Amino acid sequence: MRNNSGVSRIAGNLSARRCLLRAALLLPLSRALAAGGARSDVASTPSRRLAFPDAFGAHPETRIEWWYITGWLAPAAAAANGEPRFGFQVTFFRSRTDVPGDQPSAFAARQLVFAHAALSELATRRLRHDERIARAGFGIAEAAVGDTQLKLRDWTLQRSGPAQRSIYRTRVASDSAAFALEVQLAATQPLLLQGDAGWSRKGPHAAQASWYYSQPQLDATGTLELDGHSHAVRGRAWFDHEWSDSLLDAQAVGWDWIGINLDDGGALTAFRLRRADGSALWAGGSFRAPGGAARSFAPEEVTFTPGRRWTSPATQASYPVQWTVVTPAGTFSVRPRFDAQEIDGRSSTGTVYWEGLCDLLDAAGRVIGRGYLEMTGYAGRLRL
Repeated sequence: MRNNSGVSRIAGNLSARRCLLRAALLLPLSRALAAGGARSDVASTPSRRLAFPDAFGAHPETRIEWWYITGWLAPAAAAANGEPRFGFQVTFFRSRTDVPGDQPSAFAARQLVFAHAALSELATRRLRHDERIARAGFGIAEAAVGDTQLKLRDWTLQRSGPAQRSIYRTRVASDSAAFALEVQLAATQPLLLQGDAGWSRKGPHAAQASWYYSQPQLDATGTLELDGHSHAVRGRAWFDHEWSDSLLDAQAVGWDWIGINLDDGGALTAFRLRRADGSALWAGGSFRAPGGAARSFAPEEVTFTPGRRWTSPATQASYPVQWTVVTPAGTFSVRPRFDAQEIDGRSSTGTVYWEGLCDLLDAAGRVIGRGYLEMTGYAGRLRL
């Protein structure tokens, strides 16, 4: 962990570090679960439903939770459909540890807060990223109940406004990566409940499910500081929030996932969990046309076919950076804005993965949307 994260001051003893690491190894699961929308068995669907605004907040009784923002940015003076200059990702995680709830010490690490931030520079094909971790409490780290209010030292994410007109504000800054981003994200569409009214299956067993909703097509405006220079920016973003007690199926070695804002106002997610032989263990996703209702995908309705590969010079991992994805919404190609968008998170979550800005192309080869592709398990089997 980098010195500016303050981890060494927060987790200053061996037992705390072991606890942090144990929780950290669970965090990559949340991205696998982020694919959302697979068909649910009626018997496995809870009787309760998501209630807002409470669902915006943390659910500390569950094992793992995350709030995830991805998007693209262009100069503020550019047209609304201007060419992206940057991709960005901001993620806050909350993880419940194995520390007993009746542990009297105020220093007990019952809840942990993690955060990741990444910036893809399209002109230079450079990826900058940073990460932080702390135990909740003492005004240092917080994941509030009741609404989205997250803090990890000077990194923040908050929500305001009525449930269907949310405004999110986030700020992250990294001395080591030489960038800072402060952006407002305004909802332009209703919430998208993934799966069965927000209950989203993620594996072949009924227990492998999570609560999950999305806020696609967010209008992004803000300021990007890069190498000491400030830029007014605007763009489009996607927000996900998910929480679960589920663990990754034992057969899964990793996953492939996309979340795309379509240029016509639609929203598309698709994913697959992968076995060691490359076959799909589970798959799913969702599609919502502009002004329409969400349509969830069954596992057999989604296929990912790998195309061109890129080998990381840092880890020697080979990633299929281009894909053909077949869904009930159509057949699409996924193409990265540049190949070198691998993130080495071994100092925090213990995982090396690929996550970056991509274009979505239709069957005729036309770009019809932009969003993020994530791939795990290519730098070695994911072990929780």
